[in-house]
Amino acid sequence: MHSRILAAVCLAATAGTANAEPSVERGEYLVRGPMGCGNCHTPMGPEGFIADMELAGRLVEQNEMFTAIAPNITPAGAVQDWSDAELARAIREGIRPDGSVIGPPMPFAFYKGIGDDDLMSVVMFLRTLPGVENDAGKSAYNIPLAPAYGPPVESVTPPEAAVTAEYGAYVAGPMAHCMECHTPMGPQGPMIDTDLGRGGFEFHGPWGTSVASNLTPHEDGIAGYSDDELKAMITEGVRPDGSAMRPPMPYGHFAMMTDTDLDAVVVYLRQLRPLSDTVE
Repeated sequence: MHSRILAAVCLAATAGTANAEPSVERGEYLVRGPMGCGNCHTPMGPEGFIADMELAGRLVEQNEMFTAIAPNITPAGAVQDWSDAELARAIREGIRPDGSVIGPPMPFAFYKGIGDDDLMSVVMFLRTLPGVENDAGKSAYNIPLAPAYGPPVESVTPPEAAVTAEYGAYVAGPMAHCMECHTPMGPQGPMIDTDLGRGGFEFHGPWGTSVASNLTPHEDGIAGYSDDELKAMITEGVRPDGSAMRPPMPYGHFAMMTDTDLDAVVVYLRQLRPLSDTVE
C-alpha cells in the first residue's frame, strides 16, 4: 500500500493547505512547521537554536561517511545569486545551479515529491528572511555521490489536504520527511522499499547519540500507543510515562502542525507494514 501512496504523492489553521495557491504564509508554515528546515540549517548554541541566525547554516552530522554542513539559506548566503527556479530545483532535486549534487542528509528521496505550489511557497518565504552573514563551511563526503537523485521532476500535484493515509504520506514524506530519519540507511540512502519506518538510524550531537524509533504498527513500534500519545510524542517530545525524548526530532517545529496534518500522519503510520526492530 505504501508504494501506491508514495507514487501518488510523487503556525495555525490560517497557514493554508497543500491545495492553496503559493504564498509567503504557506511557506512560513512549511519551513517553520512540518518541514523543520531550521532543525538542520539554524546554528545551535548551548541553549539551543540561535534565534537571530535562523537558517544561517551549521554542521549537521559527522561520521565515517561524511561531514555534512547545512548551508546558509538566508538571502545573505549563496542562494542570493540563484533564481527562484534554481533554488526550487536545489530543494526538490538536489542539483545546484552549477550542476553539482547536494549530498545527504538532505532528504531528496522525499523532497522530490513536494507539490509545485508548496515548493514555490517555500522559496517565497525564504526570500523574505533577513540576510545573515555566516559561512558554515562546506560538506565533505567519503562516499560517492550519484550524478542525480533520479530523473528531473516536471510537476507534482499533492493529494487533497484531509485526514487520510494518502495525505498523511505526503506530510510524513515530502513535507516532514519523517520516514527518512526513521528508516535504516543503506549504501544508496534510506531503504524505503524494504524497511520503511523500521527505525534504528543513529544521530550524533550535543545531546549524545539518539536512535530513530520504529514507527511501524508493530509491537516494537507504535502498536502500544494511543493516537493522543503519538501526537504528544511528535509535537512535544514527551513519552506516555512523562520522560523527555532527545533531539534531533524537531518537536518545536512539529508543534506548529495543523490538526489535519497531524491527524493524517497518525492515520498514515497506522497502515504501514509492521516491522520488528530486528531485520530478519
